[in-house]
Amino acid sequence: MKVIASSVRKGNVIDIDGKLYVVLKAENFHPGKGTPVTQVDMRRISDGVKIAERWRTTEQVERAHVDDSDYDFLYEDGEGFHFMEPNTYDQVTVHPDVVGDLKVYLTDGMRVSLKTHEGVAIAMEVPGKVTVEITETEPVVKGQTASSSYKPAMCSNGLRVMVPPHIGAGTRIVINTEDNSYVERSKD
Repeated sequence: MKVIASSVRKGNVIDIDGKLYVVLKAENFHPGKGTPVTQVDMRRISDGVKIAERWRTTEQVERAHVDDSDYDFLYEDGEGFHFMEPNTYDQVTVHPDVVGDLKVYLTDGMRVSLKTHEGVAIAMEVPGKVTVEITETEPVVKGQTASSSYKPAMCSNGLRVMVPPHIGAGTRIVINTEDNSYVERSKD
């Protein structure tokens, strides 16, 4: 399906010369003089090579047809990461390159969004916020009551997060998956 370059967004899949690319970042530039352009950073799905392209905003780009479905995470083994479609119970194995850095957020039964092209998983999105447990943190320094003071803490999934002074080991917190920032203390 052909679309204009200015409508390309992060997560879209573009077909260039028969090769599929997932968009990592897309920005539209409108200079005072000259033609507006769209700058796109993408990763080739077949081998993971990153490239940058620049198109005029009115140029036509081929967008690949991608199915976007929710799947539940089951387990990880030597073959990759296994997910199950909750309605049909179909299972799909996802290559570790597709999961990438998002691996640390995966927990048993977690619902994720998988983008598939012709039955092969090409991209994955995790929920915006996840709950993790703090395994270790530095003790509170007396007199450090400023609201902006944060201390480093280690989470059960191996991430380092900056948390407020009142958070201790064993506390469950909610973190933002986009930038690993502390959101709030978990309510469960």
